Amino acid sequence: MSLVHTYSDLLTGRLVSRYKRFFADIELENGEVITAHCANTGPMTGVCKIGSPVLVSHHSNPKRKLAYSWEAIYLDNQWIGINTSLPNRVVGHMLDRHLLPELEPYNEIKAEVVYGNEKSRIDFLLTDSANAKRTYVEVKNTTWCKGSLALFPDTVTTRGQKHLRELMSVITEDTSTALIFFVNRGDCDRFAAGAEADPEYARLFNEAIAKGVKVLPCRFAIEPTKITYLGLASLEN
Repeated sequence: MSLVHTYSDLLTGRLVSRYKRFFADIELENGEVITAHCANTGPMTGVCKIGSPVLVSHHSNPKRKLAYSWEAIYLDNQWIGINTSLPNRVVGHMLDRHLLPELEPYNEIKAEVVYGNEKSRIDFLLTDSANAKRTYVEVKNTTWCKGSLALFPDTVTTRGQKHLRELMSVITEDTSTALIFFVNRGDCDRFAAGAEADPEYARLFNEAIAKGVKVLPCRFAIEPTKITYLGLASLEN
């Protein structure tokens, strides 16, 4: 296990409502009701239960429209990460510290690099300058599960389908690709494509694996003060 992120001074509250995808009304412990930004714009299947305890962060930046961000929710006897803007930052720090040996070797990291045939941006491009090898790395967040099986996606995602096509299209002798699923809860030790929610994504996912896209379902335990990397979940068909 590795400590990969530390929260600072999160506030505890209770989820009152979530609406217009980006907004969540939360009652803090002192009784004040605030509106927090919800970075997860999807359906949040199974992890958006009114009345549940939540964690929010406060930001003093005057340019922000909302001073609070919804970070996590307490369900199934554990904290589950909600802030979908955080996984890329966490993975970036992990790459800096070389905590994912499955992606070695590399000595250069670039973020948000344009690539592919469909005008996409890859989350990270890793380069091994000694051998002129490149690895394109895409990161996806997931909180949907059935028992101990984590699933992605929880709704139809044409963007996700596009990313799978792009990852397959750039594979060459000197270029590899990888897809990291950030399992934002600590109770899942298996992973599969969410065929029930998006059959086309599942079809492309299996095709991508067959063509050599490396799939890394990374497990994380969420706590009020930190995020810990637990290792890889097993991949199921």
